[in-house]
Amino acid sequence: MRFLINYFCFILYHLGYENDTNLILRNMSITFNQLKKLITKKEIDTVLVCVSDMQGRLNGKRVTGKAFIDYVYKETHMCDYLYTVDMDMFTVPGYKSSSWETGYGDMTVIPDLKTIKIANWLNKTAIVICDCLDHSGKKPLIHSTRQILKDVLAKADKMGFQSMVGSELEFFLFNQTYEEIHNNNYTKLKESSWYIEDYMIFQTTKEEDVMQELRNSLLDSGIYVECSKGEAAPGQEEINVVFSDALNMADNHILIKNATKEIAYKHNKAVTFMAKYNKEVCGSSCHIHNSLFDKKTKKNIFYNPKDKYGMSDIFKSYLAGQIKLLPDISIFLAPNINSYKRFQDGSFAPTKSVWGIDNRTAGFRLAGHGSSIRIECRVPGADVNPYLSFAALVGAGLYGIKNKLKLDKPYSGNIYEKKVNEVPKTLNEAIQLAKKSKFLKEIFPQDVLDHYIHAAEWEQKDYDGSVNDWQLRRYFERG
Repeated sequence: MRFLINYFCFILYHLGYENDTNLILRNMSITFNQLKKLITKKEIDTVLVCVSDMQGRLNGKRVTGKAFIDYVYKETHMCDYLYTVDMDMFTVPGYKSSSWETGYGDMTVIPDLKTIKIANWLNKTAIVICDCLDHSGKKPLIHSTRQILKDVLAKADKMGFQSMVGSELEFFLFNQTYEEIHNNNYTKLKESSWYIEDYMIFQTTKEEDVMQELRNSLLDSGIYVECSKGEAAPGQEEINVVFSDALNMADNHILIKNATKEIAYKHNKAVTFMAKYNKEVCGSSCHIHNSLFDKKTKKNIFYNPKDKYGMSDIFKSYLAGQIKLLPDISIFLAPNINSYKRFQDGSFAPTKSVWGIDNRTAGFRLAGHGSSIRIECRVPGADVNPYLSFAALVGAGLYGIKNKLKLDKPYSGNIYEKKVNEVPKTLNEAIQLAKKSKFLKEIFPQDVLDHYIHAAEWEQKDYDGSVNDWQLRRYFERG
């Protein structure tokens, strides 16, 4: 597969289409007809028919190849409770869309045949991402995460823009199985390294059984991986892929997370994408690089060679919108209790909602130059749902453009020490900001807002009723 991709790109290059090479690699899926041939030859016998749940995880069915090419490719059905359950798959009460009162009926699930990929890390398996419609199959399910992003991108399209995104994922790798870790009550964790391995080749060589398979499996499956590297804590990894259009990037993002877990599992190891799994080490981020391209010319409209920083007026307003609305959209960028544990001074995670020129202490970092200029939002952690976070950031940027917001001057130096706009400190704070927001209705329909505010409130309520290890250690004997 990789040889065919490289050969195709070689031909494009010599035909004068070198600017399209990355686009070909980034969006390499197989066609339905190609899948049919592979199934007929028995090279593929299983198709994962998947949707993203509210947490950004793959949910779905393992469909036989025959059934998929015979009829499932047109539609299938899944219980609509998938968009009302929490992390533990508990049926959360209080949603308008689906409940015990509505009977938890079915939603119609339509495979997006443009997303078919071979899951090279699994045996004889392909995967397809689906869109969700109501029971009748006539109306999109507006609170399904992929639909939320598609609706925001439709607004960008009407304005003549194509949203381009690249998400960087960090995670921790452990030399234990998930079962071992669970049986030890998530204590006595054995990270794959006992010292910081940021950029270190020797230490990451020890982890190549997992990381090499991950890079090459994703690449062979049509997800253009650039690199992996050691990160800023023992056992911490980062994987980077080439940017793409926002919807394709979100689809790839959830596949990358799932593949990482499955490949680690094959090697009797485990990974976590928790935003902050250990208070003694830095958290795991999902830095989101984003820019707008002109829909017609396919050029980055953020670049202005005459500007001091190389930024177009559209770019400045877009970034001003993201900075202004960051408090309002925080439940979409940091959706869990644990997400907010990451925001610590001196940790490379941001605590201030300001921008800087290539400054990693800012919430927003101006990155790249020339036609690759972009903004990197450093707020989300690796626990984020890509569809929701991309939608929130793009929507906030479009708000800035529509309202011609003015961008403040960049901050420099150690922004941790500056008394400027703070990133919300807790999920509860983010919930209250979202409930009071005058701007979120500019991005999301009210029903969508109500749905995800309710999800955040349930997460907070569930946590508030828990008794954790810290409380036991502090109060059991001494209280």
